[in-house]
Amino acid sequence: MSEARIIPLHATDDEVLPRWRPGESSGRSAAAAADDDADLGLPREPDAEPEPAAWEEALGETLAFLRRRLSGDYAVDDFGFDADLTDNLLLPALRPLYQKWFRVETIGMRNVPDIGGALVVANHSGTLPLDALMTAVALHDDHPARRHLRMLGADLMFRLPVAGSLARKQGSTLACSPDAERLMSSGELVGVWPEGFKGIGKPFRDRYKLQRFGRGGFVSAALRTGVPIVPCSIVGAEEIYPKIGDLKPLARLFGAPYFPVTPLFPLLGPLGLIPLPSKWYIEFGEPIPTDTIDPADADDPMTVFNLTDQVRETIQHTLYRLLSQRRNAFLG
Repeated sequence: MSEARIIPLHATDDEVLPRWRPGESSGRSAAAAADDDADLGLPREPDAEPEPAAWEEALGETLAFLRRRLSGDYAVDDFGFDADLTDNLLLPALRPLYQKWFRVETIGMRNVPDIGGALVVANHSGTLPLDALMTAVALHDDHPARRHLRMLGADLMFRLPVAGSLARKQGSTLACSPDAERLMSSGELVGVWPEGFKGIGKPFRDRYKLQRFGRGGFVSAALRTGVPIVPCSIVGAEEIYPKIGDLKPLARLFGAPYFPVTPLFPLLGPLGLIPLPSKWYIEFGEPIPTDTIDPADADDPMTVFNLTDQVRETIQHTLYRLLSQRRNAFLG
């Protein structure tokens, strides 16, 4: 006959119950433990509320956006810039191109000031001005201050039926000194592509060779307002629509500066308008200060020429460096 085990009247927990060690399961569910706490009069921890799904957040933002549009609860500045429409419709429409198709990488974003006026000067290429749009997405999505780029464009862009209106709403305005100076004086980040149609419409054989930077009107505007000039070099845009020809009779018919012929357009019709998925790099260089120069020198041709040439050479050398580091136009 086995002897019975005697348990003292004032037994400790270790003598009655097995000790629980970290990492061991108690064999009881959390719900059962919570019920025991409630039985003992202990406060019960509230259940954590489930986080809303991504589609629910997107739906809520979309409905809020539509509500603002219908009620007119949004602001438009003197130039027609609609920040609400830009942030909720225009930029999201461009974001798949930026992130998935061109896989844009930005360099030197710290060189773009967080606040205050500045002038971003970039090279222009690609047959269609997608480089300007991708630069705007970069400065909004990758810059810590999520800055809007107020682009200066040619009058032809604003004469287009739908594109002109959307360009105004996105923040673009006519490339003229008074508008540029007014924007920069009010603390806006302004973007200009001085090569114009000569840069964007140049043949593929001249890719990444900068064209003439005009008469330096952008430099004069920066000197008058005292804002820094930020050189911007874009690699990848030259390969999206390789321009191998120009149908001048059709260009004159449509009132366009050129009518491009690419390996896919107009041979494949609308399919030829799909850009090739080249790998992009956008580098923002060290800002060039202008507040140390007398604003009266904005009318001095030699001062304007020297500063224009400095900006142009900085962009050209950066393009050559980025190209030397790139293994493949489509793989990077």
